[in-house]
Amino acid sequence: MDFEADGQAASSGTHHQAAAPTESDVVALRAAILEKLNYHVGKRRSVATDADWLLATCLAVRDRVVDRWLAGIDTAYQQGEKRVYYLSLEFLIGRLLFDNLNNLGMTATTRAALAGMDIDLDRLRALEPDAALGNGGLGRLAACFMESMATLGIPAHGYGIRYDHGLFKQVMKNGWQQEYPEDWLTHGNPWEFERPEVCYDIGFGGSIEAVPISEAAMRHVWHPAEKVEAVAFDTPVVGWHGRRVNTLRLWSARPVDPLRLDAFNHGDHVGALSEQVRAESISKVLYPSDATPAGQELRLRQEYFFVSASLQDLVRRHIKAFGHIGTFADKTAIQLNDTHPAIGVAELMRILLDVYQLPWEDAWRTTQRTFSYTNHTLLPEALESWPLPLLERLLPRHMQIIYLINALHLGQVRKEHPEDGRLLSSVSLIDEHQGRRVRMSHLAFLGSHRVNGVSALHTDLMRETVFRDLHALFPDRIVNVTNGIAFRRWLHEANPKLTRLLVDAIGPEVLDREEAFARLRPLATDSVFQQRFAAVRYLNKLALADVIRKELEIRVDPAALFDVHIKRFHEYKRQLLNILETIALYNAIRARPMSDWTPRVKIFAGKAAASYQTAKLIIKLAHDVARVVNSDPTVRNALKVVFLPNYSVSLAEVIIPAADLSEQISTAGMEASGTGNMKFALNGALTIGTLDGANVEIREHVGPENIAIFGLTADEVAARRTRGIDAGDVIAGSPALSEVLDAVQSGVFSPDDRDRYRGLVDALRYHDYFMVCADFDSYYATQREIAALWNRPEAWWKSAIMNTAGMGWFSSDRSIREYASEIWDVPTQAV
Repeated sequence: MDFEADGQAASSGTHHQAAAPTESDVVALRAAILEKLNYHVGKRRSVATDADWLLATCLAVRDRVVDRWLAGIDTAYQQGEKRVYYLSLEFLIGRLLFDNLNNLGMTATTRAALAGMDIDLDRLRALEPDAALGNGGLGRLAACFMESMATLGIPAHGYGIRYDHGLFKQVMKNGWQQEYPEDWLTHGNPWEFERPEVCYDIGFGGSIEAVPISEAAMRHVWHPAEKVEAVAFDTPVVGWHGRRVNTLRLWSARPVDPLRLDAFNHGDHVGALSEQVRAESISKVLYPSDATPAGQELRLRQEYFFVSASLQDLVRRHIKAFGHIGTFADKTAIQLNDTHPAIGVAELMRILLDVYQLPWEDAWRTTQRTFSYTNHTLLPEALESWPLPLLERLLPRHMQIIYLINALHLGQVRKEHPEDGRLLSSVSLIDEHQGRRVRMSHLAFLGSHRVNGVSALHTDLMRETVFRDLHALFPDRIVNVTNGIAFRRWLHEANPKLTRLLVDAIGPEVLDREEAFARLRPLATDSVFQQRFAAVRYLNKLALADVIRKELEIRVDPAALFDVHIKRFHEYKRQLLNILETIALYNAIRARPMSDWTPRVKIFAGKAAASYQTAKLIIKLAHDVARVVNSDPTVRNALKVVFLPNYSVSLAEVIIPAADLSEQISTAGMEASGTGNMKFALNGALTIGTLDGANVEIREHVGPENIAIFGLTADEVAARRTRGIDAGDVIAGSPALSEVLDAVQSGVFSPDDRDRYRGLVDALRYHDYFMVCADFDSYYATQREIAALWNRPEAWWKSAIMNTAGMGWFSSDRSIREYASEIWDVPTQAV
């Protein structure tokens, strides 16, 4: 089957064998592209650049989305459908051209239309910038979920911020990470529609006026000291087969008055623009550093800005559709993607109380029925809390509401547990031990009817740790919905060669139905199929090797084992453990150069937060180790180490299909779920990992013999931390680890600054919180088992195929069906 062939789904939802694109379709699309080139871009064909052709092509494809998009909106109004709203500070949507072409079934038609004008579609694809709207797994999950909601026919809106410059562009200078602004909007965004008429005032600061409305009642009126405007930009989100198109609405901050003309005319040209700069800073960058009070305030302003605009917008939509606020909870489901939008609980209460004048009990009941909250982390620093003085100054009305929510909540707890002061302190919205801060995760928990974890292990740990006491009070509130990934993006688009092989081997149903992947299992031991599977991997590795050569001027052998670790850099994700094992392997190869070593390429990619100095130092160590290893003639091709800069969705789409081994080695109990583990396994990579996050469920679905598990369990990590985290005994018992640490600490890999890594190694020796030393020997031994398996091709490719065969359950379609039935109470359509 030509996977790029166009075709519409049959009414049953089955994807039939598609015919080649018709000549009439090709001619019509070619004419549409030329029309956009002439009348939108304003260029003749003879002088158009590739960037011009990309813009014209995107606009022509977008036109074919709009009718379906508007039809879905009309249907939602006409049928009075319940809507789902997904609030997320990140949407890592990546490039959209191939995403939309694939889901519309237009890839082959577009390729042919452009080829007839001597334009290469793949060349245009490479020009499209990644939308800089996210950082990592949180944002990519939101993007996958938006696509699945459209695929399953759920009327949904995503709400977030239209960042001008995203997180940052990572540039490496002598191995050190440097941060520069992303410039993804330099040439505009052809997929979005600006909606200047959809604009809301967002207030900050000011005072509260209590206005009597009867002898027994008061109405509170907030008079903000400052206002900014939130302007909407809409991007259509196309589901599989294009049967439904939903909306991603992102907010851009604008000043109410862009120019203080009086100041400008008095010669203060810079000061005249100060309000514009202050307002627009809200949507400039994702996650501004919170290392300063000003940075903390900007983060809170960002979160409230997008939450307030979104809630005002969705309440307006409800009133337009249904005429009154009374049915709001019946027709609205709002999902908080992590703790960032938690201020939405207080904001919806403010709208219901102050604007619609609902009684407190009705407003609180409506709020709880409407909201649900996804927790993504057990890390204390990621469970946001805000200083009371900051919240009281910036959002005084919301702080009033939070105080009352807390008072009523604690009053009920005190009634049921009258002598338990510890419990009251634990479940209070106000943390009295950290300089008086508002616990936003607690606010999200209390304001939601469901709170979900994102893997079975993570959900159990939520109940036992961060929400232990709240779970005891509300034992039915926490549920689990394990994360999933969009197969259309991470298989169909990222790995079309493997997709064609799967369709050829087990039928086109694999494109629509995740349960069809299980049909691969009987083929896992078929030698002919193994060879075809391996051949696809080799071609993907050739493509990645070419990227590495062009980007880094390093040549790698595509026949080597590609060992891949691509993640946000954080100590709990343990890139450092991988680097130390790399050094140990390097030492072993030098000591026994004539041994039959399994050729291996260690591939790293990922960003460290700008203010996270330890993570940035680990990136530098990776580069220092790569420099030494790659220049040592003793090693030859037995080991190469590469770091690909500026990790993105598009880079992941090249790396993941080429990976042989997937590094999922977080400290057990610290990774909520992970979705990278799912993407790699779907594409047939073997996982080396701890029993953490979704690794636990992946093992269940692919079989324990097809995944390499090592290290301490979550319970064992907790027990070791209780006993103490000095790693002296572990290091003393591991000659390989001792040698590695001594080499790093003494400056073997940093001759220009021999003390560079002294503090990093001291932390491992005396404060091994993330169990790097504790898990080293187990990890090293498991890596040697992996190398031995690689040298048994029949066994390796059997396990690789079993990984792909077992991954159907990890589709984001399955995740969204669970949200729809267990949390949102909305129907779904068959794919």
